[in-house]
Amino acid sequence: MTTETANAAAACTWNLGDLTVNRVGFGAMRLTGSTAFDPGTPPSDRERSISVLRHAIELGVNHIDTAAYYFSSLRSANELINRALAPYPDDLVIATKVWAGRDPSGAWQWAAPGQLRGQVEENLRQLGRDHMDVVNLRVPPSRRTGSIADHFGALADLRDAGLIRHLGISNATPEHLAEARAIAPVVCVQNSYGVGAPADEQEFLRSCGEQGIAFVPFFAVAGSGREAGAVAAEDEAVLAVARAHGVTPAQVRLAWTLHQGPHVLAIPGTGNPDHLVENVAAGALRLSDDDMARLQSPR
Repeated sequence: MTTETANAAAACTWNLGDLTVNRVGFGAMRLTGSTAFDPGTPPSDRERSISVLRHAIELGVNHIDTAAYYFSSLRSANELINRALAPYPDDLVIATKVWAGRDPSGAWQWAAPGQLRGQVEENLRQLGRDHMDVVNLRVPPSRRTGSIADHFGALADLRDAGLIRHLGISNATPEHLAEARAIAPVVCVQNSYGVGAPADEQEFLRSCGEQGIAFVPFFAVAGSGREAGAVAAEDEAVLAVARAHGVTPAQVRLAWTLHQGPHVLAIPGTGNPDHLVENVAAGALRLSDDDMARLQSPR
């Protein structure tokens, strides 16, 4: 597989409500530094991050995932997106997340329902937009078994007010999805997912497809490394498939993710220009049945 003709359209498209996106998108978290969640992280190279964003658009990416809390010393992902891409292409879909937030020191804080409007408006201000295409309600770990009705209802009100076009949920369960759909339409579920995902997450992914809802995995490449990146020793099954196709393990992981269903959208993030091209090229990697079987139960 060559990266010379990489284009995000190679993996086909999916609709987020009335918005059509290429299935290979871009996650903005790593634009600000090695990780946006450590306030002591050295800032990224500003011009390099801007160049990566612009090249992503040139490669056909029209779906960017971000958040106001993606920042490190001297860098804000939303500000970089604004600087690099405004005025925005007509087909560009920008999704953000609320409920989670950070104060200026970097400390985490969780919004009350009445504070969600302020979080949405902060994203709008930073991005220079008058509405958000998609806002995901990021469910905190403490609510994995609790109700999200009050918070999702507040977002539904903001959708009715015109500040948001479409709604999604993140870090959520099937019970959260059912509760949210009883309040307002849900166009996507954004959860941690990748090679070796547990059976309940695999079932949730399939259920979303049956309901016509996009499933948007995060940490599809990083896996257990999460925010820190892919730091663990790579699975031998992933390495074997990568060798067979002459690609990187990260590309195998992304291709496997996209093979889970036509409703699955990838949002790999990077501040590295070469990794960007490789990530987009992964959308054209076709895995065989034998490859998929090998990757189904990695060590």
